[in-house]
Amino acid sequence: MFKVLLWALAIYLLYRFIFGLVIPVSKTASQIKQKMSEMQQQQAFQQQEYARQQEQPKQKEATASAVKKDDYLDFEEIK
Repeated sequence: MFKVLLWALAIYLLYRFIFGLVIPVSKTASQIKQKMSEMQQQQAFQQQEYARQQEQPKQKEATASAVKKDDYLDFEEIK
């Protein structure tokens, strides 16, 4: 009889340990991994957008400088 109670207590404690600590910790770890993955994807997207925004002014400057070169007139110094 004492052996049965001891086994029942051991099974109950094991059940409480698994469902009280192990499963919640594993769920939390998977949620953290998912959030980290989302943050990395968002950061990569923001870096791509920043790079794209940096390229656009350079292209505009190149076209503006090309127009300025066409409008440039040579001048001769008058003495």
